[in-house]
Amino acid sequence: MHKDELIHLHSLLVEIKKYFENEEDVEGEAFEDYETLGTSPVHIHKSKSEHKHAIFVLGEELAEKMSEDEWDETGRVGARMEELAEENAD
Repeated sequence: MHKDELIHLHSLLVEIKKYFENEEDVEGEAFEDYETLGTSPVHIHKSKSEHKHAIFVLGEELAEKMSEDEWDETGRVGARMEELAEENAD
């Protein structure tokens, strides 16, 4: 993927994150790992790999949150996103 495509995907995942923060009963630390990265879609100066890593971390946390809820089968997705986040960490 090109950097602009990754930023777009990153933006979409942040919108899903906002949904969980606003509509679901989400604990404050639900997205703590993503927040500590300090990389958001508006940080276009960040590298492609930083956005990619943020996508995997956020994806893992979203999948984890979904697996706690009504989407039980997504637990495997969360585990895979965590693996990808670790592989792409600097």
